[in-house]
Amino acid sequence: MVKCYHCGVELPQNESYKCDKCGQIYCGLHKNPIDHECNIVIESLTSQNIQISPSAYSEIHISQRNSQFSEQESEETLVRGTTDGSYTWYRQEKYIPDDAFNPDSGIEFKGILFPYKSEFIHLLIGAILIFVIGLIVFYSPQLIRMDLSWAIFLLASFYTTAFLFHEFGHRQVAKHFGLQTKFRLLTFGMILTVFGLISGLISLITGSISLPILALPGAVVVLGLDKVDRTTGLCKAAGPIVNLVYGSILLIISFIIPKETFPLNLLIGYAAALNFMLGLFNMIPIGILDGQNIWKWNKSIYLGIFLSLILLLIIAYVNIYAPIQSSLYVTESIKAAAT
Repeated sequence: MVKCYHCGVELPQNESYKCDKCGQIYCGLHKNPIDHECNIVIESLTSQNIQISPSAYSEIHISQRNSQFSEQESEETLVRGTTDGSYTWYRQEKYIPDDAFNPDSGIEFKGILFPYKSEFIHLLIGAILIFVIGLIVFYSPQLIRMDLSWAIFLLASFYTTAFLFHEFGHRQVAKHFGLQTKFRLLTFGMILTVFGLISGLISLITGSISLPILALPGAVVVLGLDKVDRTTGLCKAAGPIVNLVYGSILLIISFIIPKETFPLNLLIGYAAALNFMLGLFNMIPIGILDGQNIWKWNKSIYLGIFLSLILLLIIAYVNIYAPIQSSLYVTESIKAAAT
């Protein structure tokens, strides 16, 4: 039997596919060039092999070794890494160094901006960009006229925490499984974010219609995920689940705080909806989004998360946009004044 060059799964001869570009064998999930990062495979195959010194990794834990290469420990390996948006996969390495994010580790990170800078710097830059984009998205002259400019900053803050908590969910579950992980700025994601930031500022200044702002400055990078299994599925599901829990807490808070706090209670309800929308977006089972691998791993869990997010988003929207007379956020005096 042959193995998929991308994920290492053993394949019957009649279920294997050979790529005409790189010449390697793949499974049905990774037969298309875009699914196995064909250009990077070609690059890694033509680059110089890096010899692994047995003494250099004498203290590496057995759990960090890729079992599919256990019978070939003395052979050379290719240092190869690719980024799929939320995770970096290193499938062709027999070992992962104890500190792979160290510049001396020999690990080459693809598609990551400033790969060896501290995680704090990456988080700080990412959070600032998300917050500024939040200010642009939620800016409203009407709020300014109503002396509610603080609401813009509040919503931008909730928007930033929704993004960061989502990524921290991936990060902490990966740490639970003993995997090396850090938040990193993505090169392509930063280009999209900066472009969205500039276009948003231009539309804000000129008063023109703004294009949808795409904000993905960075994501959590996890080393050691080699196939779609329980570990990968739970790491991927952690982000949307965090948005589900965080949004639910905010929604409950918006209902239980006094109506006299209006419009604060309404804004907290809107923040809950932001979390549900972010979670739902990431549950789309295509491309680099979390939903693709969750769907492949466990369809029941996928449907449970997806349907819960939809239900809660509907509940949040119904209450946010309810008429004043039936709103749960407005006091009786305001309802009476509105009649």
